[in-house]
Amino acid sequence: MALSHEFINQLRAIMPDEATDLANAIEHTQPSVSIRVNKRKGASPSADCRRVPWCDEGVYLDERPQFTFDTDFQSGRYYVQDASSMFIGYAIKHLVHEPVRYLDLCAAPGGKTTSAIDALPDSSLVVANEIVPLRAKILKENVVKWGSPYSVVTHNRPSDFSKLTHFFDVIATDVPCSGEGMMRKDDEAVEQWTPQLVEECAARQRSIIADIWDCLRPGGLLIYSTCTYNLEENERMVQHICQEYGGETIDLGVDASWHIHPSLEGSNHCYRFMPHRTEGEGLFLSVIRKAGDAPRMTVQTKARKGGGKTKPQPVPAEATRWLAEAEKYDYSVVGDAVMAMPACYASELALLSSTLRVMHHGVELGTIKGKNCVPMQSLALCSALRSDAFVRADVDYATAVAYLRGESVILTDAPRGYVLLCHDGSPIGFVNNLGNRANNLYPKEWRIRSTYVPAEKPKIVG
Repeated sequence: MALSHEFINQLRAIMPDEATDLANAIEHTQPSVSIRVNKRKGASPSADCRRVPWCDEGVYLDERPQFTFDTDFQSGRYYVQDASSMFIGYAIKHLVHEPVRYLDLCAAPGGKTTSAIDALPDSSLVVANEIVPLRAKILKENVVKWGSPYSVVTHNRPSDFSKLTHFFDVIATDVPCSGEGMMRKDDEAVEQWTPQLVEECAARQRSIIADIWDCLRPGGLLIYSTCTYNLEENERMVQHICQEYGGETIDLGVDASWHIHPSLEGSNHCYRFMPHRTEGEGLFLSVIRKAGDAPRMTVQTKARKGGGKTKPQPVPAEATRWLAEAEKYDYSVVGDAVMAMPACYASELALLSSTLRVMHHGVELGTIKGKNCVPMQSLALCSALRSDAFVRADVDYATAVAYLRGESVILTDAPRGYVLLCHDGSPIGFVNNLGNRANNLYPKEWRIRSTYVPAEKPKIVG
C-alpha cells in the first residue's frame, strides 16, 4: 500500500512537522486490536491486558483472536472497537450527568452507540439511526446484543428527523467522511481517496448538520466526529457549525499523557487521534454546545381514536413477568411481536414511531404463535431479564457453538418447554426443549456460517 503524493502533500500542508511520521505510521505499522467490555453483563477484561487510557472499559489485545467463535462476543459481553473511537464515551462522561434523550445519527455498526449506552447516566434514552438498509440490520443486531432496554433503532434519512424540534439533549454525528483515518487497515480507503472526495464529503456533512440542528434543544450538545485528517471535514466544519448556527466548542480536559493532538487550525476545542501519536486509528472529535438554554420538547401523546378496523392484540400475561421490575415497562404487540418499553419513555416512543421507521425498541420479549408466546433473542440478551424467569441450562463450549450455528441440541437434565441456554453462566439464547431434542430459537440471520470449531473457547473476558 502506497499513499498518493496528493494525500501526502495535504498532510504536509496541514501539519508540516508531523506529516512524515504520520505517513510512515499509516504505511508501515499494524493496527492495534482493542475491545470494550459490557460491565452490565458482568464482563471484565483479563488482568494482564493493557488499558485504553481514556476508557475504563477498554483494553488492548496483543493479537486478533477469532471473535466469531467466542460466545462472550456473540452474546454482547464485549464489543470489538478501535480504541480511538472509545473517546466518545469519555466525552459523554465528562459532560452529561443526568438522564437525557440521545441520538446517534449515523450509528452503524454500533460501536459508538454501545459506548454511549455505557457512558450515559442510567435510564437515558438512546436512539440509534442508520440510513443504509444492510448497515441498519447490523446496527440493530449489535444494539440488541448489548442488552439495554432504553434503546431504539431507526432507519431514516437525517432530514426525516426535522419534525422533532428540540427533542434531543445530545446528538452524536459520526458523519460519513473521506476515511483517511482508516487507511492503515483499509486499502480501499487509500484507493478511493481524491481531493474531490473530500469536497463531496464536506458538502454532505454540511447538509446533515442542517437537517438535524433544529432537533437539538438550545443548550444541548452536538458531538461531531469523523475518521479523517483533513481540515475541510474537521476544524473548518466545526467552525462552520459554530458560525452558521450559533454554538461554542467545549474543553474536554484531556490528559497530556494521552498524546491527543489539539486543533490544527483556529481556537476551537478539537481532538485528533493519529496513529503516530496514539494507539488507534485516525479520529477527529469536537463537542459543540448549542447557543441558548431551553428545556427539551415536552412530549404529549394524543389519545387514539376508536373505530379502527382491528383491535390491538392482547399482550400475553406470561410475557409481562419476564423482566425484572416488570411494572416499570409498557407492553404492546406489534404485528406478532410482544414488545416492552420503559414506561417513562412511552410518549417519546409514540412520537418516534409516528415520525420515523422504528426497527426496534426496548425489548422484544417474544413472538405470538397460536396460543404460545415464544421468547426471543432480545429477551435472552437483555440486562433487564429476570434471573428466575426461565429454567437455565449451562452447556459446554462445543454445544454452545453448535447452538450459535443453528443446530439442534440435546438437554438431558432440563424440563420440557422454553429453556435459556447458557455457557459459563452467561445467556446465549433460547431453545424449546422437547425431551429427545431441543429446537433451536437462535435468529437465523445471526448464525455462525463456518463449520470450523476451535478446540477451546477464546479467553478474552472474564
